[in-house]
Amino acid sequence: MATLSQRFQIWLSGNPDDAVLRMIFRLLIVGTVAVLAYDLAGPESGGAQRETSPLSLPSLPEVLSPWLPDGDRLTPLPQPGGALGKPMTFELLSGGRLQANGTITPGSAEAFGKELARHAEYIKTVVLNSPGGSVSDALAIGRMIREHKLATEVEAGKYCASSCPLVLFGGTERRVGAKAAVGVHQVFAVNAGETAASPPRDQMSDAQRISARCQRYLSEMGIDLEVWIRAMETPKDRLFVFKPEELTKYRIVTAETSAPKS
Repeated sequence: MATLSQRFQIWLSGNPDDAVLRMIFRLLIVGTVAVLAYDLAGPESGGAQRETSPLSLPSLPEVLSPWLPDGDRLTPLPQPGGALGKPMTFELLSGGRLQANGTITPGSAEAFGKELARHAEYIKTVVLNSPGGSVSDALAIGRMIREHKLATEVEAGKYCASSCPLVLFGGTERRVGAKAAVGVHQVFAVNAGETAASPPRDQMSDAQRISARCQRYLSEMGIDLEVWIRAMETPKDRLFVFKPEELTKYRIVTAETSAPKS
């Protein structure tokens, strides 16, 4: 049985312009083969490399910034690495600034209290760069900040998420720099130290109790409770990042970020 190509060749032989048609036919075949070869080869065979930029903390604020893409406001919760993945540390900077960098762990509030005891007269602003962590410690740090009438700040391009905004809310003045990521999600109870012999915990009750503490805290700090609604609507493995105008609307910020004092 003649193939489609052979039939086409027979048809060409009976036409006066068969030479031109043969040329067109061959060009079509060559073009089709070239396209198929490119598609099968993919980017690994010299084609244009597809960008694969996994979530990484150095570029995190740009990945999370909700004012870049419109639409879905929720982003997968990134897993912090490097310094942000380690327990929070504190470093004195110039201009009365205390840098708080890293994950808020049980004991972070105690460490912060010791810094205040040593340098209370010097510290004026707590500068935050943290993926969050222990809610109880974040609340305690925030209350100490308010008690000492300190300011809080998230510098341009830095990161304050999960329970970290609770610390930010403690500032009598609160500043957030350009393209800094301030985000929230649901609180949840961690079964630390629970064993098979331990009595079962009511995780729903724990979460509701923590939620009530946080709502009361936001009210005391002068933060719009819409912030907490946003948090409760966001699954714990996602992050709701506030747009710049929302930072002002919900009273998360009270002032523009100022340049560091020398």
